[in-house]
Amino acid sequence: MAISSIPTDELDYEAAFTELEEVIAALETGQTALQDAMELFERGEALAKRCAGLLDRAELKVHTLTGQDFEPPAGEAEET
Repeated sequence: MAISSIPTDELDYEAAFTELEEVIAALETGQTALQDAMELFERGEALAKRCAGLLDRAELKVHTLTGQDFEPPAGEAEET
């Protein structure tokens, strides 16, 4: 699997999640050279962080729209 050249901060949730699934599948095969596996792992970490950030923002928006108070989990910085 080739690593996408699209920066993770430009991906929407669906694209990031789909690519994350592909990264996981590629790593699970165990047929990847060490250097390639490390690059896939780093990309997977960035994709997971992007997905989590987008989900957090969606949750905040839902709470805002419904009038419920929401506080992000302690220690997590809001993604811009």
